[in-house]
Amino acid sequence: MSKTLRCLLIAIVAAVPVLLAACSGSGGDQTKIRIGEVTRSIFYAPQYVALSQGFFKEEGLDVELTTTAGGDKTMTALLSGTIDVALVGSETSIYVYQQGADDPVVNFAQVTQTDGTFLVSRKKIDKFDWSMLKGSTFLGQRKGGMPQMAGEFTLKKKGIDPQKDLKLIQNVDFANIPAAFSSGTGDYVQMFEPQAAVIEKEGKGFVIASFGVESGQLPYTVYMTKKSFLTKNAKTIQKFTNAVYRAQRWVADKSVDEIAQAVTPYFTDTDKEIVKAVVKRYKEQQSFATDPIVDEKEWNNLQDVMQSAGELKQRADYKTLVDNTFAAMAIESAKK
Repeated sequence: MSKTLRCLLIAIVAAVPVLLAACSGSGGDQTKIRIGEVTRSIFYAPQYVALSQGFFKEEGLDVELTTTAGGDKTMTALLSGTIDVALVGSETSIYVYQQGADDPVVNFAQVTQTDGTFLVSRKKIDKFDWSMLKGSTFLGQRKGGMPQMAGEFTLKKKGIDPQKDLKLIQNVDFANIPAAFSSGTGDYVQMFEPQAAVIEKEGKGFVIASFGVESGQLPYTVYMTKKSFLTKNAKTIQKFTNAVYRAQRWVADKSVDEIAQAVTPYFTDTDKEIVKAVVKRYKEQQSFATDPIVDEKEWNNLQDVMQSAGELKQRADYKTLVDNTFAAMAIESAKK
C-alpha cells in the first residue's frame, strides 16, 4: 500500500483532521520550528536521532536547534518567543505556573524518564554503601535544579541529610563542575555524562551509583511550549510529536553502536568510544522514554522530589500543565 493511500485511510477511519497534517509531511513546504535545548547532551539521544534520521523533515518540519544553556535561559527564550519549543526539565513549567503566568507552559512530549546524573567517587570503591558519604565533601549541582533535587531526594532515601551530613558545595557553575572535581574539589561529585565517563577514562574518578536509578522514573526532560502556541499550531505540534515518537521507537529497537553512530554528528568533539559508553549506560538504565506520554504517576513523583527539596509552593495540577493529546495521537497513528 502506498504511503499516500495509507495516510488517507487513516484520516478517514479516525475522522480526525489533524492526522491529515501528520501524514502530509513527505512533500511540499517545510514548516519552520525553533527548538531550544537546555544543554547539548547525549542524554537527549532521541532528539538527535529524529534530526539525523530525517524524521522531522519527513513530517514536513524545518527544525532550527539552539542550545540555550540553562533552565532559566531556556524558559526566558520560550516565554519571549525567541524559540517555539523548549527541551528542558519539566520542573521549569511548574516554576512558571507558580509565578501566576497567564499563558502557562504545557508539557506535551517526554524525552527522558530518569535523572541523568551519576555519583562519582575520587577513589575506587569495590563495595559501595551510601552511608560512606557521611562526613564527606560533596560537589553537587545547582540548587533548585532537577539534578540537585533528584540527588537530594536519593540521599534522603538513603538516610543522609544533605545539609547536615555532608559538606555540600553548590556554588560551582554547571560547566565547571568536572574541572573542579578533577582539580581536587570534593570527595564525591554528582555528574552528568559524558563528563563522568571521561573522568573515569582519565582515571580521575569512578562511577559508583546512578541517581537516575535511585530516584525513580519521572518526566525529567520534556518538550514544552506556551499554551497559546500549542492552540494556534496544533498541526505543527502533532507533526513534531510524530517525529519524536518515531525516534523513540528507533532508539528502543537499535543497538548501542547504531544509536551512537546516529548521534555522533552532534558530538564531534567527544571521543566515539565515550559516546558509545554513554549511550550504553543510559539505554541500560532505561533513561530514554519509549513514548512521548507524560505519565501522571511520574509527574507526581517529580513533585514529590521538588517538595522534598523545598522548591514546591503548591502542587501543580497535572491536567493543567500536561497535554498528552499529541502523544496519544502519534502512538495511535503509528499503529496504522
